[in-house]
Amino acid sequence: MKPRTTICTVAAALLAPLAAYAQVPTNEQYTYRCTGADGKKHYGQTIPQACLGRPLELINKQGVIVKRIDHEAEEKARIAKEAEAEKRREAENSQRDTARRNQALLATYTSEKDIEESRARDLREHQRQVQEVEGRIDDIKKRQARLQKDLAVSQESGKTRLQEEITNAEIDLKAQLGLLDAKKKEAATINARYDEDRKRYKEATTAKRAATGPTPAGSAPAASPARTSGR
Repeated sequence: MKPRTTICTVAAALLAPLAAYAQVPTNEQYTYRCTGADGKKHYGQTIPQACLGRPLELINKQGVIVKRIDHEAEEKARIAKEAEAEKRREAENSQRDTARRNQALLATYTSEKDIEESRARDLREHQRQVQEVEGRIDDIKKRQARLQKDLAVSQESGKTRLQEEITNAEIDLKAQLGLLDAKKKEAATINARYDEDRKRYKEATTAKRAATGPTPAGSAPAASPARTSGR
């Protein structure tokens, strides 16, 4: 795709002066002038070969420049304008997204205390899950110890089954230890999320007060909205 794009761009640069020529009134004699790649001035009643793809000046019989044609500069200006427009659109989208998220945050919490209470609930639930995994690990270790004792006194015919159970217990233990490690790391993620919520809540409430003015004295605070888990 890139070579095709390059060819189209070059073709547009070469054809642009011809298109501009078609827009020039034909009831007056004009001369085309450009500075060629050799640094010399080139003139012609039609566009000189040396001027193709280069900035042009259109001169009337009095020697006055009536039009300047610089397709490359115009194309650069167009690209810059489009890039600036895209940048503005991205900024506007970001602002709308921030406003939407802040609105959702203010609908979820009525105070920073609410945020801390929600954090505490999530951390308690997280700790409960960690303890469940730790309990499963303890059970597996007890099963391993029992299996090792059984293996020590087992007849030869029963050793194969016990070895399989010991292997399975080792696999289970490895999986639960990995889960425990991941669960312990989740605590930092939970705290980071609530830290971010608290920071954004402060910014959102400050912006809201600035937009609406101070709350009248004696007015009652808004009732705390019902919240569901899974934000």
